[in-house]
Amino acid sequence: MLAIFLKTLPFFALIGLGYMAGRTKFFSEEATAYLTKFVFYFALSAMLFRFSATLSFSEIFDGWLAAAYLWGTAFTYGIAMAVSFMRRLDTSTAAIEAQCAAIGNTGFLGVPMLGLLLGQQAVGSIILVLAIDLIVFSSLLVILVTGSRQGKMDITIFRTVAIGLLKNPMIVSISLGLLVSSLAMPLPEPVTEFVSILGSAATPGALFAIGASLASKSAERLEIAGWLSFCKLILHPLFVAIGAFLLFPVDDFKAAVIVSAASLPVAGNVFILAQHYGIAPQRVSASILISTAISIGTVSLIIAWVTGG
Repeated sequence: MLAIFLKTLPFFALIGLGYMAGRTKFFSEEATAYLTKFVFYFALSAMLFRFSATLSFSEIFDGWLAAAYLWGTAFTYGIAMAVSFMRRLDTSTAAIEAQCAAIGNTGFLGVPMLGLLLGQQAVGSIILVLAIDLIVFSSLLVILVTGSRQGKMDITIFRTVAIGLLKNPMIVSISLGLLVSSLAMPLPEPVTEFVSILGSAATPGALFAIGASLASKSAERLEIAGWLSFCKLILHPLFVAIGAFLLFPVDDFKAAVIVSAASLPVAGNVFILAQHYGIAPQRVSASILISTAISIGTVSLIIAWVTGG
């Protein structure tokens, strides 16, 4: 446990450094927005392209693994929505709370941190988790929010979802990488060096950007944010673990990877979606702040638990 905590500490220290830079206004909100854009569209995309270009589709997609992660995530999502409905919230607010409860920061935190902690052999499973979060659950949020506001489901909702996926640089970079891999196309040396150099900026850039963005987050509605953080940091990895270790025939190492990914704090893009749709942004903001702070301890505990220390 202590060894894993010491390994994760530098990653959270980078988040803390970014937080201090944002809190002291050394890094303005505008600077943070541009750094986030650089990481999202360039550095992280290069890293994902480089990873997926060295993997086959079969090394990423594992049906039982996907089923285990989907089961655990959907179960957590459903519990959060049920509690929201018990509090007489509307469908849109219930959906955004469920997103906080079940969707972790796999892109900015999971890919760089877990890839280094668990090794190259974990990358395919991490990419699978990221793809499920983006394709299934982000799309589900758009469908629930748009459908509830329109009072009906029509083709325009699914067109919006499809366009959103096609514009997502993480989906595009993974797809291009898999295309290169499937065609057995050796990348020219200058291209390999280019994506390696650009991708190496993803880890420090993403972690610093997480911290700097947290500096502008407020901690309001603490009781609700505490409940959603509990769902994300405890219930989500627990249910994914039940699916991966007990319900579905999943390789133990791959199971450990997806449970570790499920232990990550609330994803920053949930706040972007909350702002875009005007749904409880302060509640989401507080959930991201609290879950990230607490995850400094819980992520290490869960990784130690599923990997045997």
